[in-house]
Amino acid sequence: MGSRILGLLVALLGVILLVSASTFVVREQQLALRVQLSRIVESDYKPGLHFKVPFVDKVVSFDRRVLTRRYDGEQFLTSESQGLTVAYYIKWQIRDAPKFFQATGGDEQRAEALVGQTIQDGIKNAVARRTLRDIVISDRQQVTGEFMERSSEELAKLGVHLIDVRVQSIDLQDDVAARVYESMKQSFEGIARTQRGEGDREQQIVRAEAERKRTEIIAKANADAARIRGEGESAAAAIYASAYNRNPEFYSFYRSLQAYRTSLGQERDLIVVSPDGEFFKYLKSPTPNRR
Repeated sequence: MGSRILGLLVALLGVILLVSASTFVVREQQLALRVQLSRIVESDYKPGLHFKVPFVDKVVSFDRRVLTRRYDGEQFLTSESQGLTVAYYIKWQIRDAPKFFQATGGDEQRAEALVGQTIQDGIKNAVARRTLRDIVISDRQQVTGEFMERSSEELAKLGVHLIDVRVQSIDLQDDVAARVYESMKQSFEGIARTQRGEGDREQQIVRAEAERKRTEIIAKANADAARIRGEGESAAAAIYASAYNRNPEFYSFYRSLQAYRTSLGQERDLIVVSPDGEFFKYLKSPTPNRR
């Protein structure tokens, strides 16, 4: 009885081992290959449970998620042989599992080193084509943008998709940084002086044009005012003449009242005229004798 149970247990264990050796699981975050003697047999596996030939097939899996590697303190030289310390990071992803396996043997550390070396060479060439001042004032994306396309093509041969390369910081030695910033300061001050001079010239042109227009507008307004005043005075003279012709005596009386208001309207006014003159004729009598 005991030997029979033992035999069943051995048989069950054998079945379990056979099933375990014949199946494998692919997770959502994985890419998997089935390999026989370094030859890829199958690669298009969806997440889930799959079967293989036990003790013959080998399953190789890779992380399909976006991988990030940071590089701090990498040294590069500018076109002036000035040293820079650049910190940056790389984001990449395995997209083609068969190509990745054939190019790297499935060694992710080796692949990471190849990706890092490719990007490092790209940054090195981009920095070497620039002066220290150009590096400081340029957009960091311009530096990485120069080699992104070429690096992406090179890494695609490894089955790797290059997602992003981002420069985080560029550090200079203290004495070098002081010289660069002083040079930049002088350069920007020169640009500011030039722009201020151009602004002053533009200001003078605008002001002269405004003054010219102002003079033209005032001259035209004065001319219009003189014309309108002349027309008004002409119309007033015509009205006065018409009133005089209709009633000369009333017109004379009205004009005399205006003269009295103008001459005697202020306190302590003093006027010296002959009492027998025409000026006082309406003060003596509101209805002087007609001549």
